[in-house]
Amino acid sequence: METSRILFIHGSESNGQTYKAQALRKTFPGLVSPDFTGPLAVRMAQMESIVKDDNGWTLVGSSLGGLMAALFATQHPGQVCRLVLLAPALNLPEFSRRLPKPVNIPTLLIIGKKDDVIPGEAVRRLAKQVFPKLTYLSVDDDHRLHYTADRLDWKALLG
Repeated sequence: METSRILFIHGSESNGQTYKAQALRKTFPGLVSPDFTGPLAVRMAQMESIVKDDNGWTLVGSSLGGLMAALFATQHPGQVCRLVLLAPALNLPEFSRRLPKPVNIPTLLIIGKKDDVIPGEAVRRLAKQVFPKLTYLSVDDDHRLHYTADRLDWKALLG
């Protein structure tokens, strides 16, 4: 997979240089990891301007970035070949109020057992309804996944 086709989407209180992006960049130096700002609609427009009409993207989204990745994948399934959702905010109404139609994109969902920001089991159930090709990984970590991000075998997960 071309590294230029991996987009990291950070959470609301983070930026494109977060430790998760740095951990990914060690394996994939061409990782695209911009800063997203503003409300969700503005961030989605920023992401769409990066992805454009290109296909073959792997989207790695953390927290609010996970929500963004999931929303984009359900709206543009032909452009996304893989999703990695890190403690995604799928419990927010933008996703959970009207569940999108299922899409057959291989999806890895990683949630920390000590996450006190998102309701892990509820998010897992929502993700399974929309992404039937879901693999779920529960890790001994909190919402930010500080411990996990540097220890995952990103090449095996995304390569």
